[in-house]
Amino acid sequence: MDRQLFTLVNHDWASASLDLLMAAMPSFDLWLPFLILAGLVTLGLGGFKARAFIVCALLVVAVSDGIVSNSLKKAVNRPRPNQSETGVRIVTLRKAHPQLLALLQPPLIKASKPDTEPTSGRSFPSSHIMNNFAVAMTLALFYRRFGWLAFFPAALVAYSRIYVGSHWPSDAIISGLLGVGVALLILPGFELLWRTVSARIAPALHTAHPSLLELQPNLHAAC
Repeated sequence: MDRQLFTLVNHDWASASLDLLMAAMPSFDLWLPFLILAGLVTLGLGGFKARAFIVCALLVVAVSDGIVSNSLKKAVNRPRPNQSETGVRIVTLRKAHPQLLALLQPPLIKASKPDTEPTSGRSFPSSHIMNNFAVAMTLALFYRRFGWLAFFPAALVAYSRIYVGSHWPSDAIISGLLGVGVALLILPGFELLWRTVSARIAPALHTAHPSLLELQPNLHAAC
């Protein structure tokens, strides 16, 4: 089932009109300048809630990527589709400086050949997907009304990782759930820490902002 669904996304549903978008979505080098700019603007001009979100999102990603994802990759050691299967469509952006200029060129597309020597499997989980879903969940908890919209680009990133030949569908689905789970496990701890520590070291700020996630004051006892 996993291989059949992968073939559908990577081959049967592939289109020249989608190749550039699918290659661009997970490109960290492409999006990094925009993310840094957005983060700096938010930290400089945003209010308490926006700044708290940036800090919490960075910490959640640090745990998701640096601890959970890396540990599971080493433990599971699952080869990527393009490492273990012949003929997988590998779709990547061309090298450019800055990377944004790669969007003006057609992407590189080649067919995979299985590695002849043992290689470290990096397919499960997907750090790209885990991090995006962890941030989406964080945004949804901070901004209840519209934050859930962040799951749409996160889902597109997940789809793109299958499309470009880097991950199996099961990798994408479970990685997304793991990212959400990491955020749901960590953020209540941040909430409890803020409620207890800020009341001691910054009582005025705590009075103005008693909760990071705008939970009811009496809920902190249950955290």
